[in-house]
Amino acid sequence: MVARSFTKTEYKTLADGTFEVLWLQYLLSDLQITPFSIPTIWCDNFGATYLSTKPIFHTHTKHVEVDYYFVCDRVTKKAIQIRFISFKDQFVDVLTKPFFTIPFIDLRFKLRVEPPPLT
Repeated sequence: MVARSFTKTEYKTLADGTFEVLWLQYLLSDLQITPFSIPTIWCDNFGATYLSTKPIFHTHTKHVEVDYYFVCDRVTKKAIQIRFISFKDQFVDVLTKPFFTIPFIDLRFKLRVEPPPLT
C-alpha cells in the first residue's frame, strides 16, 4: 500500500487489526468461549485514534471511507475499543527499531527479557 500520510497508513492497519480481532471473537464464540471484556486495540497515531472514535466523516479522509465506516461501526457498537498509546510505551518497537541504551533497557525490562549472562 502506498499512502501519503501516516494517518492513512495507521488507519488502514487499524482496520486490518479490527478485522482480525472480530475474526478471533467469532472463533471464540464458535468454541463457546465468552470474552471478559471488550477487546482493545492500541494505536500510536493520534489522528487514526481520533478518526475511529468520532462519528463525523471528514472530507480529507475520502480515501479511507470503507475502512472508516468499518472501524467506526464496530466502535459505536462497542465490539472493540480504540485507545491511544504513546510511542514510548510500544513494547514491540524494541524488536523492530534502533534505540539508545536507556530506552532499550527500559523496554527490555518491561518485556521481562533478561540480558545474557556475562562470561
